[in-house]
Amino acid sequence: MKQLACLIRSEAAHYYRSDELDRANDGVYSFFLPRHRLALESVAQRQQLAVFKRKQPRPRLNRLDRLFRVALFRWSSGWAEALILVKPETVVSWHRAGFRLFWRWKSRPAGRPKVDAEVRLLIRRMKADNPGWGAPRIRGELLQPGFEISEPTVSRYLKQLKGRQNDGNAQRWLTFLNNHREMITAFDFFTVPTLTFQTLYCFFVIEHGRRRLLHFNCTAHPTCLWIVQQLRQALPLPCPYRYVLFDHDAKFGNAIEAFLHASAIQPMRTSVRRPWQNGVAERWVGSARREMLDHVIPLNERHLRRLGLEYLVWVIKTSSVKRNEAVGLLVLISTWPLLSERWAGSFQ
Repeated sequence: MKQLACLIRSEAAHYYRSDELDRANDGVYSFFLPRHRLALESVAQRQQLAVFKRKQPRPRLNRLDRLFRVALFRWSSGWAEALILVKPETVVSWHRAGFRLFWRWKSRPAGRPKVDAEVRLLIRRMKADNPGWGAPRIRGELLQPGFEISEPTVSRYLKQLKGRQNDGNAQRWLTFLNNHREMITAFDFFTVPTLTFQTLYCFFVIEHGRRRLLHFNCTAHPTCLWIVQQLRQALPLPCPYRYVLFDHDAKFGNAIEAFLHASAIQPMRTSVRRPWQNGVAERWVGSARREMLDHVIPLNERHLRRLGLEYLVWVIKTSSVKRNEAVGLLVLISTWPLLSERWAGSFQ
């Protein structure tokens, strides 16, 4: 038997490479072994695979390995007994993922031909120059030069234009901010969760000219009357500001606009989902989160108010500001008698 195996090995050496010859020798050698020895070798190989799995829990498998496992799942009934590198659930998930890809490819939509960029630019220009024109009028104007386009296509593209930003309006808003920044102030809210997952609302007022904070306070139950009281403390009469920016938050009701009109201040609401229109306030919120709230979790409302005032004191000390701004912060701190004694000597 050994002589026959050596003869087959010598004949195969002329036709196979070294690695292929080793695999062929293993196959020929296992063909002539008894069944109990094959079973012992199989147990030894599985034990080696188990040791390899402990050293490398997630071995990398290529596409051929996955294809082999999927084929084994399709045509073999006892395939799960010989799996060590992968679990049966993994093979099933591969099969389902392949079926999803196949079905997605089979049911892919044909789609409509795209509208040329030139036509889209003409539609956008016509709508900007003539806001009263609808889809039928624009389609009629496009048919005259010879552009073949349907009315539903024009209507669908006009709906897409509603969500886009108007460059002209944006430029006018930026011009207004640049020309009147010394007379503009803004207020807004931002939320902070406490250690017990209670939501606190931080209210602040900031001016656009020097980006100086005028007021800061927090509460768990913000109401319209509470906001009016905070504005009375932040914008005492005579007020040097003419415009106040705020968004469309439901907490900013009609009582706030009435108070601003009574103080000879013009309220101006920003557009919906346009935070860049009040960029000074949004940047201050980002700075407060990065420099304070990302490093400490407030315990309650009083703790958050104290953290906010400590942050304001740190900003005043580390920035190049004038003495009158520090005095303004002392006025802000004096509104809370419990904290005024602690911070009274911070600027002396």
